Amino acid sequence: MTTVPAIPSTAPTPPAAAAPPPSEARVVLPAGSHTAASVLRRARRGQLRHLGASSFFLSCHQVAEALVPVTIGLAVDRAIATGDGDSMARWLAALLGLFVALTCSMRWGFRANLRAVQGAGHDLRMLVADRVLDPRGGAGSDQLPGQLVALATGDALKVGMLNYATAMAVSGVAGVGVAVVSLARFSLPLTGLVVAGTLLLMVITHVLGRPLERRSGAERATMAAATGLAADLIAGLRVLKGFGGERPAVDRYRAASRRALGATLRAAATESTIRAVAVMLAGGLLAVVTLVAGRLAADGSISIGALITALGLAQFLVDPLNRITGFGAQRAQSAASAGRIASVLDAPWAVLDPARPAAGTTGTPGSPPLRLAGVTVGSVRDLDLEVRAGEFLGVVAADPREAAAVLAVLARDADPESGVVLLDGRPVTELPPDTARAAVLVAPHDSVLFDGTVADNIRSAAAEGDDLGPVVTAAGLDDLAEVLPDGLGTSLASGGVSLSGGQRQRVALARALAAQAPVLVLHEPTTAVDSLTERRIADGVRGLRSGLSTVCVTSSPAVLASCDRVVLLDGGRVTADGTHAELVRSDPRYRELVLA
Repeated sequence: MTTVPAIPSTAPTPPAAAAPPPSEARVVLPAGSHTAASVLRRARRGQLRHLGASSFFLSCHQVAEALVPVTIGLAVDRAIATGDGDSMARWLAALLGLFVALTCSMRWGFRANLRAVQGAGHDLRMLVADRVLDPRGGAGSDQLPGQLVALATGDALKVGMLNYATAMAVSGVAGVGVAVVSLARFSLPLTGLVVAGTLLLMVITHVLGRPLERRSGAERATMAAATGLAADLIAGLRVLKGFGGERPAVDRYRAASRRALGATLRAAATESTIRAVAVMLAGGLLAVVTLVAGRLAADGSISIGALITALGLAQFLVDPLNRITGFGAQRAQSAASAGRIASVLDAPWAVLDPARPAAGTTGTPGSPPLRLAGVTVGSVRDLDLEVRAGEFLGVVAADPREAAAVLAVLARDADPESGVVLLDGRPVTELPPDTARAAVLVAPHDSVLFDGTVADNIRSAAAEGDDLGPVVTAAGLDDLAEVLPDGLGTSLASGGVSLSGGQRQRVALARALAAQAPVLVLHEPTTAVDSLTERRIADGVRGLRSGLSTVCVTSSPAVLASCDRVVLLDGGRVTADGTHAELVRSDPRYRELVLA
C-alpha cells in the first residue's frame, strides 16, 4: 500500500493543496521529451567535471607512453651512438620522469573515470526512481518490479559506461596524435598511412556497431524480463507452494531465462565480431607501419634510433587504437540501454495534475461527500455512485475487473475516460494527485508490508504521537500482539512473509486505519480471516471510523451486514441499493454473489 500523508483527527477535512517545497521539487522532464540521445547527453552533461578530468589525465598517460619510444630513439642517436655518458644520464632521467608521469596520470585518470561512470549511473537511477514514484503515475505500469530494478541498475550503469569509453577514446586520439607528430619527423607517407588507417578503423567500427545496438537492446529487455519474473516468483513462492504451482512457475522462468541467454549470446557474438575485426585491422595497419619503417631504415633514410622509435610507436599504437575502436561498441550498448530508460521516462502520465496549486476542499465537517458522476472506465459505463459524508458503504462487484477499474479511479491511478469524480462537489482532477490520495485513501487487497517491526508498519501512516491502541483493536490485532514473540515489536521478514496471510492482512488494515483519511476505501480486507474475526473487524472499523466515510469493496456477508448501505455493481452499473438485509430478501443476483 502506498502511504499517504496522515490527516490528524482534529482536522479530518482534506488538507489544502500547496506547492511542493523546494526540497521535493520534481526534476522529471515532461513526457515526450526523452530519447536515447537525450539520456546519453544527460549522462555526460551531469559528469562533465569528472569526465574532463579523466580525459585529461588519461590523455597525459597516453602522451607520456607515446614519448617513451621517442625518448629511447633519441637516446640511441644522441648518447649511445656518440658515447656521451652525460647525455645518456639526462635521457635516462627523462625516461624516469615519463614513467612517473604516466603512472600518476593513469591512477588519477581512472579514479576520475570511475566517478564519472558511477555518478552518471546514480543520476539516472534517481531520475528513473523519481519518474516511477511521481504521483501522476504511468511509468512502468506494464512491467514487473524486478524489470524496473534491472533497468535502474544494469541499464543505468551501461549508460554510465559511455563516460568511461569517451575518456578512453579521447586519450586514444591524444596518443595517436603524438605518434603521428613523432612519425612525421621521419616520413610523411608513414604519417599519412597512420592517419588514414585510424580514420578507416573508426568508420568501420561505427558501421558495425549498429547491429550491436539492436541486439544489446534485445539483450537488456530479455534480461530485465527474466529478472522481473524471478523476483515475482520469489515473492509469491509461499502461495505457489500452497496450491502446488511451483512446476509451471519454474518452467515459465526457465523459458524466460533461455530467451535471455540466447539474446545475450547473440549480443556477445556481435560484440566479439566487432572487436575481432577491429583488432585484425589494427594489426594489419601496424604491420604495414613496421614494414615501411624497416624499408626506410634499410635505405638509410632514417637512423637506427628513428627505426627504434617507429617500431616502438607501432607497438604502442595497439592500445590507443583499441580505445578508439572500443568506443563504437560501447556506444551501441549504451544507446540501447538509454533507449530503455527513455521509454520509462517518456511514459504518458496516468492521471492529470493541475498546473496551479489547488485550494483545499470546502464545506462539511468530518468527511466530505464523494460522488462518481457518469464515470466510464474499462467495462464500467456511466456509473453514478454517491458516498455520503460519514457513511459506511459496501460495494459488491459482480466482475472483479469492474471493481479494479473503479478502485483505480478512486486511487487516482487512472482518470476516467468520461465522467467525473467529485469530492465535496469539486472534481478530483483539479487537485494534485497527492492531495486527492490523502483525502481518498485506497487500501488495495494485496498491500505490501515494509521491513521493520509490526508497529513500525502501522505507525508509518499515523500522525506523530497518535495512539495505536484503537487502530490495533479495530483491525483485530489484539491476539497478534500475544502470539508474536515480541508483540507489535516483532521484526518482519521481507514483505511480512513471516506472518500468515490473515496476520498480514490485518497489519495492512491497521496501517490504513491509522492514516485517518477523510475517505477510506478498502478492497476485500478480510478474505484471509475466519467469519468471527471478520465480524469483529467490521464492527471495529465501523466504530473507529464513525463520522468518516468508509467504502468497502467486498463480498463478505459479515462485513456487508455492518455497512449503512450496500450497492451492487453489475454489468458496469449500480443495479441494486439498500441494506444488506434488504438486498438479501429482494435481489436474487445479490444473494447469488454474496451467499453462494
